[in-house]
Formats: sequence, C-alpha cells, structure tokens
Amino acid sequence: MAIKDWDEATRPREKLLQRGAHALTDAELLAIFLRTGVKGKSALDLAQDLLNEFGDLRSMLGADQQRFCEAKGLGAAKYVQLQASVELSKRYLRQCLQRGDALTNPQDTRNYLLTELSGRQHEVFACVFLDNKNRVIKYEELFYGTIDGASVHPREVVKRALHHNAAAIIFAHNHPSGIAEPSQNDVTITQHLKQALSLVDIRVLDHFVVGDGSGVSLNERGLI
Repeated sequence: MAIKDWDEATRPREKLLQRGAHALTDAELLAIFLRTGVKGKSALDLAQDLLNEFGDLRSMLGADQQRFCEAKGLGAAKYVQLQASVELSKRYLRQCLQRGDALTNPQDTRNYLLTELSGRQHEVFACVFLDNKNRVIKYEELFYGTIDGASVHPREVVKRALHHNAAAIIFAHNHPSGIAEPSQNDVTITQHLKQALSLVDIRVLDHFVVGDGSGVSLNERGLI
C-alpha cells in the first residue's frame, strides 16, 4: 500500500506537521527525504530496508558516494541532497554555538562537536576558541591521527590561541571506536595543555571526548 493511502495520522509528513520532527522514527524521517519508494515498496519500506542494509543512520550518512549509490533506490542525486542536508545541520549548530555562550550553554557545544567529530575514521583533535565572554571565535581542527602526548603539541595550541586572541578554550577529540569514555592519556594531555595555556592567561573550560552519538565532558567529570 502506498503511503498516500495510509491513514493521515500515520503518514510521516502529516505526523511531522502534527507532532513535530522529534516524534518520527529514523525510517520515517528518511522516508520524507526519499519522497518516493521503488516498485513494490513504499518510501517508508525502502527507508527501513536502507537502514537495515547500512546498519544505522550514522553509517548511511557517513557512507562514501560509491557505497551510497550501490544501495537500491539511491543514486548520485540523493547522495548530493543528503550531504547538503548534513552540511546544513552542521552550519545550523555552528551558528547556534557562535551566537550563544559556550560556557553556560554546554549542550549546544556538545551537539556541535558531536556533529563535527562523530563517525570520523581517525582521531581528530579540535579546539573551540572563545573570547572573554565565552563567545565562540573559531572552531579549528589541529591534529589528526592517533591522539597522544607526542602528537598534540602544546606550543601549536598556544600559538593558535594567541592568533585568535582567545581568552578561553574548549578542547575536543573523537574516539573512532565509538566509546566516549576518557582515557588517562586524555586527562594527561588536558593537564599539559592547561599548564601551557596558563602561562599566557588563557583558561581551559572543558575537553569533550566524542564517541558514537555521545560526548563526555572532562569538566563535568571533575577531571580538569
């Protein structure tokens, strides 16, 4: 049965209008994006098949063009549309963060960093530079690969912080394993960076460890 023949309250688009986007499942949201199904399958059936094939929404959104286009019902046009949607989400969260106070609105910070760093195949160490009112100046990714004491250089972090005339900083890095639990090495790196930045009167507000759909704050854990 085509979606247009369903009861109006169960159609994804009508459900979104009546109850809001948060009330929809991943498959229902994806069905709205797909708009149409394929022969013998509604858009919702196709959406559920795709989520089953890729494993989850994150894997689907993170798939490269070749892998994405191999799936039945998808193609280059859908890939372009979906990547544009993902980038719009990132820019929306970035603007929310830039307009707000990163210290008193940590959830916006967490959401933005999750969007930027979740699903990366390699570790990325990033900094959010802030002014003296804790407003965002700039987000920058500084180090790539295996993040350890040898690869994160305090001198480079201090150099970039001074370049932006930052008064405070938030660190973030991802765990490609998907587990956001901070390691002892993460705590040690944070302390080394904090000591280096204190010499130029720049405060370290937090360090977020980003996993698969979750982010842990070292500040909230009392580790800074």
